Amino acid sequence: MKTQVAIIGAGPAGLMLGHLLRAEGVDCVVLERQTPDYVLGRIRAGVLEQITVSLMERLGLDARLKAEGLVEAGFNLADGERLIRIDCEALTGKTVVVYGQTEITRDLMNAAPARGLEVIYGVADVALHDIESDAPYVTYTKGGAAQRIDVRFIAGCDGFHGPSRKAIPASVAREFERVYPFGWLGILVDVPPCHSELIYANHEHGFALASMRSKTRSRYYIDVPLTEKVEDWPDERIWDELAIRLGPEPAANITRGRSIEKSIAPLRSYVFEPMRHGNMLLCGDAAHIVPPTGAKGLNLAASDVHYAAEALTAFFRRGEADGIAGYSAKALARVWKSERFSWSLTKLMHRFPEDGPFERAMQVAELEYIASSRAAQTSIAENYVGLPV
Repeated sequence: MKTQVAIIGAGPAGLMLGHLLRAEGVDCVVLERQTPDYVLGRIRAGVLEQITVSLMERLGLDARLKAEGLVEAGFNLADGERLIRIDCEALTGKTVVVYGQTEITRDLMNAAPARGLEVIYGVADVALHDIESDAPYVTYTKGGAAQRIDVRFIAGCDGFHGPSRKAIPASVAREFERVYPFGWLGILVDVPPCHSELIYANHEHGFALASMRSKTRSRYYIDVPLTEKVEDWPDERIWDELAIRLGPEPAANITRGRSIEKSIAPLRSYVFEPMRHGNMLLCGDAAHIVPPTGAKGLNLAASDVHYAAEALTAFFRRGEADGIAGYSAKALARVWKSERFSWSLTKLMHRFPEDGPFERAMQVAELEYIASSRAAQTSIAENYVGLPV
């Protein structure tokens, strides 16, 4: 098989890139290790910045997003006693939309056949070859048979554990990582949210987050040590802890219910440089991971895809190579700013085991400053709704 671009990974980044390229007449094929049902079974966040919404609008795939998405004008920081509201719309003129990452993936997946986007699911042994040449190729197996795709470019959208990043030689790679000493225990439950906007809470018992997927489906989190097991946390124990950590006002509005999904996710900050080597570009989790505090993961992937689609389209339609050459620097400039915001919000809202009275006093002082300063709230709001692309 021969095509112009091979996209590794059929999550939202890979599918979105594929749709953007096909809309511009660029030929591409998407390869995915898992089945469609498995991909759709991944439970992920769903707070969308304008870049993600605008890409779905550009593709004409935003009908369900507009019908079902919840427009959020702001969010809240809680310190156990009060809510500090960050009015993003008033401070920046922008909002975010709550719409599950699974639903974004479903919209992109369902539209692929009609738009000529070929997605090959259930592939194995994916390997990238000659990425430093002008004739790279990808090999894989499907149903036990060996396959090869000859391409001009490869886009690695295959997540943290995929083969794309590993194809970049160690001699040119730089990795930056911060592993956090806790995980987020999350539950998904079909009950109304306890508040109309997200709440990030800092309490002496630990962190909590109240979020939603719709007006009838809620997503809650608490941080727990990495040694904890899901089976040690029956639903009632989680509800009791949420009621304490979120504070009196949200607790009074919690509707308890039986969880339909429960898991513990470790937290890390990670950046890989460069995001381009030869004729292979990395997008999304293949190049960077952010802690979920601030909901930047999917949105960073969307901005990567925006830059990658621009660069690849310019190359194939106008013969311009500057976008390819500058892709890594442009993408990383936004990545590092989002990493900073996610890291700073994580530090502000969590109690770290190594922290003492001084660090706690700094958190209290920072929250007091945010509560009383429009400038501080504006800075947080600008980062939360998404920095310019």
